[in-house]
Amino acid sequence: QVQLVESGGGLVQAGGSLRLSCAASGRTFSSHIMGWFRQPPGKEREFVAALSWSGRTYYTDSVKGRFTISRDSGKNTVYLQMDSLKPEDTAVYYCAADGTSYNTGYYVRDETTYDYWGQGTQVTVSS
Repeated sequence: QVQLVESGGGLVQAGGSLRLSCAASGRTFSSHIMGWFRQPPGKEREFVAALSWSGRTYYTDSVKGRFTISRDSGKNTVYLQMDSLKPEDTAVYYCAADGTSYNTGYYVRDETTYDYWGQGTQVTVSS
C-alpha cells in the first residue's frame, strides 16, 4: 500500500521559513514526478512546485525564488523548503506522486497527473 506522509507544517511569522517533508512508503518514486499543491482557506487546491525524474523543477510564479523542491531518493522523501513566507502562503499543503515512471513533465501542474496524495499539512503564516 502506497502512503505519502507530509510533515513540517506549522505557524510561522511572515518572513520566516519552514521545510515540508513528504515521506513515501510502499514503492519508490525516484523515477517519478513528485509535486506539492496547496489549498488556501476557502479556495481551490492549486499547484505549487514539482520535480521531474530528471531533476527539472517547476514552480508557480508566486513562489519562484522563495520555495525550493528537492528529493532524497535514498530516503524516498521529497522536500519543500519555503523561505520568505507571506500570509498568502497560508494553506494546507499536499504532497503528490505520479504513478508512472519517466513521465513527461508537460502536465506537472495538472492534478490528474498524480496518482497518490498525502493527507496534507497546515501552514499558517501570520502577519
